[in-house]
Amino acid sequence: MSLIRSTAVFGALTMVSRVLGLARDVVIAAVFGSSAATDAFFVAFKIPNFMRRLFAEGAFSHAFVPVLSEYRTHHDAAAVRTLVSRASGVLFLILLVLTVLAVLGADYLVMVFAPGFMDEPEKFGMAADMLRITFPYLLFISMVACAQGVLNTYGRFGPPAFAPVLLNVILIASAWWWTAWFDEPIRALAWGVFIAGIAQLLLMLPFLRAVGMLTLPRPNWRDSGVRRIMRLMLPAIFGSSVAQINLLVDTILASFLITGSVSWLYYSDRLMEFPLGVFGVALGTVILPRLSSEHAASSPAHFSRTLDWALRWAMLIAIPATVGLAVMAGPILSTLFQHGAFTTRDVQAAQLSVIAYAVGLTGFIMVKVLSPGYFARQDMRTPVKCAATSMVANMLMSTTAVYLLIDTEVGHAALATATGVAAMLNAGMLYLGLRRRNVYAPDRGWGRLFGQIAAATTVMGGVLWLAVGELQAWMTAGVGERILALSGWLLLGVVLYAGTLLLLGLRPRMLREPAPASD
Repeated sequence: MSLIRSTAVFGALTMVSRVLGLARDVVIAAVFGSSAATDAFFVAFKIPNFMRRLFAEGAFSHAFVPVLSEYRTHHDAAAVRTLVSRASGVLFLILLVLTVLAVLGADYLVMVFAPGFMDEPEKFGMAADMLRITFPYLLFISMVACAQGVLNTYGRFGPPAFAPVLLNVILIASAWWWTAWFDEPIRALAWGVFIAGIAQLLLMLPFLRAVGMLTLPRPNWRDSGVRRIMRLMLPAIFGSSVAQINLLVDTILASFLITGSVSWLYYSDRLMEFPLGVFGVALGTVILPRLSSEHAASSPAHFSRTLDWALRWAMLIAIPATVGLAVMAGPILSTLFQHGAFTTRDVQAAQLSVIAYAVGLTGFIMVKVLSPGYFARQDMRTPVKCAATSMVANMLMSTTAVYLLIDTEVGHAALATATGVAAMLNAGMLYLGLRRRNVYAPDRGWGRLFGQIAAATTVMGGVLWLAVGELQAWMTAGVGERILALSGWLLLGVVLYAGTLLLLGLRPRMLREPAPASD
């Protein structure tokens, strides 16, 4: 399957998941609002979700896929199947131990990840109790990520992209129908997370069988391939997940701010994750196996052209998405979340952090595309150095913001700004590293492309900014009116952007993907 088709499939299914994710958040906001119970659940959910991206979708995938691609290039199917069995066995064993420890030490994890809750015993207790229910999700979803690495290496991107749909559907059902079964209704969401992890893992099994890679996990620490994966994982744990670490720092520091800050940042992050997941994650996921194969085949020219193609598409989407998200933050929040317990004050507060996160959206997307340029070459040290620098910068900016703005309504927005700036810093360092090592050499035409993107984005952003009007009008309008207006303006934005690009001479054939090394 071609890169563009694979990206389209992965992105389309991810879009379905993201739309359902937004529906999930709309339901949670309407049912629970931005209460202490909601803050407690978001912390209990964020901890295993963070570790999922750290260990499974982050470090393990980025270490596993390049080694697996190399095995496919130089070994037979039996050797590949053995590697899958042994690597998945080691991953399962490590995470089983981690899960048991986390369930036993849930109170201590909440102290670490949300220390501000310690001054509110009820909120702290709810977060710890729900964490004991949600943390096993990490074990199940990590095995899903292992299956995703295998399927992606074999060119199967659809099933892993569809899996999160199950999480969102189950959480929506939990919020709507299961709350009556619990003395504390919010616990329904925690059990929904647990059940969703099992459901996603079961979904992967028939597709693994279809590619001949359904095998029982059998840990073997002495296997040379497993040892290489483990060695690559250690730095990748940090280097591939700096964005999540920075977002987690936001949660920790937000726990010291006024009630609602954790929820406002959560909803803002969800809006940012929509373009990031639909395109940034999709593109990074699809190019990693191709880049790994081109590196294994010793084809640096193809490697550079593949990376250049991905970067062009990333800039083509990231820049207008950044401007569009910032301009339309208020109307989007009002339309999606201003129902039930989610008030106009919540809309206004979350708007600030959405705009702040938008500052770093291009950086977040570029990190997803640039990092595979290192992971495919099994270079984990450079991303670690870049990540460490950006994380230190984020922590310095964030702690300063909390110290100065702890009792204000804008402290959470300052945290989001720091995270966005840190993402841009990380992306810049990754880009310069690839250039200095002569791993990546830009093809011709970048100057013209930048000019076309800048002009089209200016037209789109300017028209939307002038046309959408005051936020107050959106917040007082009816739900149906908001939905129609938002749909119309977003469609107009897409048409203006694409139309301006066409008028300026950009044609789809100019963004055609390069041929793989085997052609």
